[in-house]
Amino acid sequence: MAVFTPVSRTELEHWLAGFDLGALVSHEGIASGIENTNYFVDTDGGRFVLTLFERLDATQLPFYLGLMRHLAARGIACPDPVPNRHGALLSTLNGKPAALVSRLRGASQMSPAPVHCAQVGRLLAGMHLAAADYPGQLPNLRGLAWWIETAPRVAGFLAPPAAAMLADELAAQRAFGESELCAALPGSAVHADLFRDNVLFEGDELGGAIDFYFAGCDTWLFDLAVTCNDWCIDDASGRFDEPRLAALLSAYLQVRRPLPAERQAWPLMLRAAALRFWLSRLFDFHLPRPAQMVTPKDPAHFERVLLLRRQSAPALPETV
Repeated sequence: MAVFTPVSRTELEHWLAGFDLGALVSHEGIASGIENTNYFVDTDGGRFVLTLFERLDATQLPFYLGLMRHLAARGIACPDPVPNRHGALLSTLNGKPAALVSRLRGASQMSPAPVHCAQVGRLLAGMHLAAADYPGQLPNLRGLAWWIETAPRVAGFLAPPAAAMLADELAAQRAFGESELCAALPGSAVHADLFRDNVLFEGDELGGAIDFYFAGCDTWLFDLAVTCNDWCIDDASGRFDEPRLAALLSAYLQVRRPLPAERQAWPLMLRAAALRFWLSRLFDFHLPRPAQMVTPKDPAHFERVLLLRRQSAPALPETV
């Protein structure tokens, strides 16, 4: 989330006239994140989040908005897109595709304890099962094809040892992507970015998952690895925090038991999840876009995480 496209009060009032939400009370830009323009919007009818999409086009956006509606209808705690008076979830504001979604309670928990990780594990497993019959088809746009395209663009910014690790890991992930083991992994539409800043808590009570605009069709195991690599680590070292990891995986397994193929692929999937975010942070750090409010993230963090996962990785439990 960031502010690339300014929206004045007058412009927003004109756009909101197409909704049955009452008068605009206030709006405020959201500085965190680096992909879309986001505002908190309060009206007489409630509290919402407005997103103007800076990179995704109108042909891709129905997948994301439809996924949130699908999950919300099945009891998953996530934003629910708000239709305008014509029933449309997507329209245009200041020349950009724009959507309004319900605003969830709570704030990000950036120093999670096992109690928070357990709730995230249950939430993630529930999202996977609920999305299994979602008909939308859109590949993970930050998946293997994007890694292959992006790695040469950022490799020149790396010291030789890091560049060598990038090339070796990419080769390993390409080989895995073509393997029978990869083909055996179950999947559906997944969040693919369920970091701490994309889950809200009110105290120790889960508010829900937000920011589905990196979602795409991928394996459930990749989604779980992305989540564990953020929620269950010591931030300074990148090593797993065992109590948090055990809490998240135990809660996930209480809802969905992994297949033998998933347990076999788990170490390589933890590496894949680290590679994906190392590449995206390298790209955003070294090849940034201008924005009024933007907070680039340090790519060195996921370089450390990838190095650690390549050295060793915990097993995925078979049962709770």
